[in-house]
Amino acid sequence: MSPDIRLVAVDMDGTLLDGDGRIPDTLWPLLPRLAERGVTFVPASGRQLATLRRSFGDAAADMTFIAENGTHVVDGSRLIAIDALDAATVRTAVTTLRALAADGFDLGVVVCGRRSAYIERTDAAFHTEADTYYAALEVVDDLLAVDDEVLKLAVYDFDVAEHSVGPALADIARTHQVVVSGQHWVDIMNRGVDKGVALRRLQEDLGIDRSQTAAFGDFLNDLEMLDAADWSFAMADAHPDVVARARHRAPSNVDHGVITTLEELVFGG
Repeated sequence: MSPDIRLVAVDMDGTLLDGDGRIPDTLWPLLPRLAERGVTFVPASGRQLATLRRSFGDAAADMTFIAENGTHVVDGSRLIAIDALDAATVRTAVTTLRALAADGFDLGVVVCGRRSAYIERTDAAFHTEADTYYAALEVVDDLLAVDDEVLKLAVYDFDVAEHSVGPALADIARTHQVVVSGQHWVDIMNRGVDKGVALRRLQEDLGIDRSQTAAFGDFLNDLEMLDAADWSFAMADAHPDVVARARHRAPSNVDHGVITTLEELVFGG
């Protein structure tokens, strides 16, 4: 018998998106079929809400999203959860990152607000990376002068973040959540906030338990999300820690592994 799946949480980069960073065409006819079965499909990403909604176009209006690595959760136009950093933390983090940059770390900082994301580094190399993930993006003279609810700070490291700027944020990690969310990205959030917490909030809100939940991921910021689902899948080329944590494997994103797995899991093949 097929499991009674009612909730599906899916990471974007390296998981749902194909090798060109696009949503596979085969997802679009799958979405209404999932809805007809009573399955809530939830993109769960480090990307901002505006970017996720842009990616899903007309379908986004009625969709549920876990954005900003779990700090912003919405169901259509209904806010389910939001978790903002206090001003002192933002100041400490920005000051620390400026000092690291002065010491030779090649990094750019994104202050991720509820209304928009903000950057002060403006060279094309960094701006292009930030623009990819933040549909609502503003250039400001001073990140510390931003007037917005700050959900997280995202750091783009032109080196490998897991071995470079990630360890350099050890002091902040003692009091806050510092998660490597991609090969070049590190996010700073309040402690106790992650995709897994967000997914459990959704489960409670929708009256769905973990046995009815499937989750797909490939990188370190997906670990807690996989823990919150009995049907947890690591993509074929996932980080070794993700492979070790997930209960199941899915084909790679290049092979549209999320879609083929859902066809089997929800519709029996």
